[in-house]
Amino acid sequence: MLVIIVLGVEGTLRFNKLHNLIGDISQKMLTVTLKSLEADGLITRTVFPEIPPRVEYALTERGASLLPHMEGLAEWAAKHMEGIYASREKYIGS
Repeated sequence: MLVIIVLGVEGTLRFNKLHNLIGDISQKMLTVTLKSLEADGLITRTVFPEIPPRVEYALTERGASLLPHMEGLAEWAAKHMEGIYASREKYIGS
């Protein structure tokens, strides 16, 4: 979800910029995630024939169609977070 959100906000990005914006993810895990999203048709990977090679990632139309649903989920989480924390505290305390 985070890769899709970052690409949705920032637009087309190179691997290192995407990695820096996401932060706490290994390069290997980001690579696996990008390959999976590409295989699902949610992102595109464009390789430019330069030395050194330049690779850029962008959302496809299908990937961009997920953004409103993710925003709805984020809004729901923000609205209910206080209650969720209270439920966790109650659960842990019992």
